[in-house]
Amino acid sequence: MSNLQIGLAIAGGLVLAGVVAHNAWSTRKNAPRQAQPEVGDSSQGARTLEPQFDAGVFDGGLATMPVLEKRPPLDALIDVIAAIALETAVSGEAAMAAMPVTRRVGSKPFGLEGLNELTFEWETPAPGQRYSAFQTGVQLANRTGALNEIEFSEFVQKTQAFADTFNGTPEFPEMRDAVARAKELDQFAGDHDAQLGFTLRAKKTAWSPGYVQQHASRRGFVAGALPGRMVLPASESGLPPVLDLSFDTQAALSEDPAQSAIHALTLSLDVPLVRADERAFERMCDVAIALAASMDGLITDDNGRVIPVDGLTMIGADLAQLYATLAEHDLAAGSVLARRLFS
Repeated sequence: MSNLQIGLAIAGGLVLAGVVAHNAWSTRKNAPRQAQPEVGDSSQGARTLEPQFDAGVFDGGLATMPVLEKRPPLDALIDVIAAIALETAVSGEAAMAAMPVTRRVGSKPFGLEGLNELTFEWETPAPGQRYSAFQTGVQLANRTGALNEIEFSEFVQKTQAFADTFNGTPEFPEMRDAVARAKELDQFAGDHDAQLGFTLRAKKTAWSPGYVQQHASRRGFVAGALPGRMVLPASESGLPPVLDLSFDTQAALSEDPAQSAIHALTLSLDVPLVRADERAFERMCDVAIALAASMDGLITDDNGRVIPVDGLTMIGADLAQLYATLAEHDLAAGSVLARRLFS
């Protein structure tokens, strides 16, 4: 082999090595940020958190999630209620057997309660109890809209069928009045509903699911019920989470989550569902600012416009008025009735 051929071969090798090195550097540069080792005690050493978002992960996360309470009692403020008079008391077992198969009327929740013969309290029929009267109810409005004539008619049919089982006599309100009340309540709810959201966008390098989880966990978030969702639990068990943090579900379900690139995540607050004493919006701002700083991100609106820090606090005054208005109408944010109405 001539000196020229040897020289060309060496030069070609150097070029190839340069290309390989450049590609490797570019890959490392563009790879999603990874979770950093968490330092434990000296016997354990450092461990890296890079979740796989499989069933096991979410079973563990769900163990820390609050369990929502059973359906609360009917309330004339947000329900149409029909009283059912009985000739003789009915056992809980018989009442349960006669209850409608579905607890919905169209898009609205349907409820049935019995007046306990011993405690004189309204409750969902239960075995071993006896009831001297019943009442049924259907919710006037929720986020799907107001109760309409068709839904009211279905409510009457369900109630009548149950009452007929025990020769009971139901008493229904006028449909026109009920529908009018439903529209009024729906209008109020629409005027006082608020669901806030901030988008946190990566400035340069994308994030891996593990990186997001690691930083969010440090702010008190736990795994949610679905891949790509984390929640900040309420201070009291049984209440909806204070905040939601979500990102691309496909990234969370990837076979190799370490290489899944997340460019944005959403931090959201469902205002009517969270009690005022949780300081949800204040905590939302704190979390957004902290995550933006630690993850090298920007806080933006849905259209990608950057929200300055001082712009976040301007929303607080409007929310304070909203909380006050809801409380004045016996629908305080986070209360049982508010959670039912804004569902």
